[in-house]
Amino acid sequence: MDNIDRTPKNRLSRETSPYLLQHQFNPVDWYPWGQEAFEKSQKINKPILLSVGYSSCHWCHVMAHESFENVQIARLMNDHFINIKVDREERPDVDSVYMTFTQALTGQGGWPMTIFLTPELKPFYAGTYYPPNDSHGRPGFPKLLNAISTAWNNDQENILDSANNITSQMQKTVQKKLPTASIPLTSTSLSDRFEIFRNSYDETNGGFGNSPKFPSPTNLEFLLTYGSHKKNQDDPKSATSMVLTTLKKMWSGGIYDHLAGGFSRYSVDEKWLIPHFEKMLYDNAQLAKLYTHAYQITEDIFYKEIATETIEYVLADLYDENGAFFASQDADSEGVEGKFFVWTNEELNEIFDVKESQIAKALYNIQKEGNFFDPHHPKLTGRSVLSRKYELETLALKLELTVKELNTKLSKIKKTLLEKRKKRVAPKIDDKILTSWNGLMLAAVAEAGRGFDNRFYIEVAEKNVTFFREYMWKNNRFFHTYKDNKASVDGLLEDYTFFTIGLIELYKATGNNKHLQWAKQIFEQTINLFHDDENGAFFDTPKDGENFVLRQKSITDSPTPSGNGSAAIVAIYLSRYFNKPEWETLAEEVINITLNNTQHVNYGVSTVLQSAEFLLAPRKEISITGGKSSRNDFERKLSKYFFPNVTIAVGDYNAYLPIENTLESTDIATAYVCSDFICQLPATSISEFTRQLDNLMGI
Repeated sequence: MDNIDRTPKNRLSRETSPYLLQHQFNPVDWYPWGQEAFEKSQKINKPILLSVGYSSCHWCHVMAHESFENVQIARLMNDHFINIKVDREERPDVDSVYMTFTQALTGQGGWPMTIFLTPELKPFYAGTYYPPNDSHGRPGFPKLLNAISTAWNNDQENILDSANNITSQMQKTVQKKLPTASIPLTSTSLSDRFEIFRNSYDETNGGFGNSPKFPSPTNLEFLLTYGSHKKNQDDPKSATSMVLTTLKKMWSGGIYDHLAGGFSRYSVDEKWLIPHFEKMLYDNAQLAKLYTHAYQITEDIFYKEIATETIEYVLADLYDENGAFFASQDADSEGVEGKFFVWTNEELNEIFDVKESQIAKALYNIQKEGNFFDPHHPKLTGRSVLSRKYELETLALKLELTVKELNTKLSKIKKTLLEKRKKRVAPKIDDKILTSWNGLMLAAVAEAGRGFDNRFYIEVAEKNVTFFREYMWKNNRFFHTYKDNKASVDGLLEDYTFFTIGLIELYKATGNNKHLQWAKQIFEQTINLFHDDENGAFFDTPKDGENFVLRQKSITDSPTPSGNGSAAIVAIYLSRYFNKPEWETLAEEVINITLNNTQHVNYGVSTVLQSAEFLLAPRKEISITGGKSSRNDFERKLSKYFFPNVTIAVGDYNAYLPIENTLESTDIATAYVCSDFICQLPATSISEFTRQLDNLMGI
């Protein structure tokens, strides 16, 4: 590889995105996404090479080192293309549009995404990672660049025709309208989708399908919701059992960080053992919430511990003192994926005495030959990703220790290894702040604060809301990203809906109506900016936003919930809090369009399915009134229950439930448990409240 002058040479040095700044020293003449690049392409009639990635993406780093830092390859790029670099997390709107094309053209997607556009931003060729020379069944990047440049110069008319046809076809494909005849929403609608999960469930390892294995928290959340009112929980393939088993299996594998907590992006194998090591805020937020729900369902302290450890990881490594959460932690350190996290047999022999070393290896399943093999970095051969092969009771028996003795040793070993690891070069943190992902984490800490009676988590949630109200909400609109004291990029549907759900959860945890009022204000603006008044459902981008070649309505989940699914959940909650049935109709639009577009398959629509489950479930409401101190015991009792489809109002009786007119204001804590607009007698004792809650659950 050629030596690189470290003086900034391209326009990315003026950006704030950590990912774009990683490329500021490239000899490539990069442009950020924007008019300067578009106008240059049109003026000199050069095609655009669009490269999309993110800072914690391992293969993005590989392609950067192999190609974008190579002077000869950069010269090819600069001579024949206008080169645009995009951070997919900073511009999910751009990423979503062109990932849709990439998947349609190639049958697959992923990052880095490499796509070639006409000056009018219409795609004509797409792919993902390209090596510098022919390998992995892919053409070398220089060969590809030369071939596309030659085709552009010699056959431009056909390329433009092809790009126009591709774009026209995709525009028709992404149009989602209310069907002329509505598909009835029935319990069968959801049971059919549930059977798809049952049929793909891995009974041995948990999760669904084979390798690679993704946590897919939206699927697991739907199954928990679906299973919350079912009776056959002893069936190992019941909705609830599949989730609980999956959560335990995920934790036992290397996808979970057994020293510092938190989950990696996915595992490359079906056993959750060898992870793709980047840690994303959105995964850990959703998984912390899932483990919290599992604890509410089972009262098994294991799930509470994993939820807590996951949140503590985020607070330690992805939290800013101003109250916001950072985006991610890189997979690589010192240029090597996973180096920070793996261990050798010899290292443990050096750290511990013989007996402790034996226990540590047994605890974390460390084998002499290792389990982590990277062909790009043979020096890592013989290293192990930490995992937990045995239950503590089983391992104590094998080691001839009591469970208490082994627990004591585990605490000491874990602390020692963590301190040793802290001396290594840590993976970098992408410290940009994203509204949507913060909304997911806001919901997680609010729910955990309520479910675990943890005041500190509630304070973290309150501080997060204060930050976003002050810095990211201007002129009744959200910004999407914040970095270096600057908020930028117009907010997207996911920003509005994810954060609104976080506010609703914080309201339920505090009884503070200002959170519910702001949620209402945000949703009214969501309708104004994103709703398709003509065809139903919500666009991903605002009506006055950038004019892309596609304006999409996301009904399918990615690693994060779909914007439309989240909007439907928000619409149902707020329609019931504020007695606005027309908002529930908006949710029905989303569900109807989704069921019409995804018949007989899941296609990752679990968030929409959650909203459908909410609508199908018998209408239930719980309100706890009275002074804050007198409500505490009632709120603690309620927090022990998993009620995904119940509207919960806490605080004095301006809680905005339609049943409010039947309630009496009093300083004495009083609980009202209602189903289908009929309330049981007011409960003023914990025992009576418990009886009514159990009755509501069908216990």
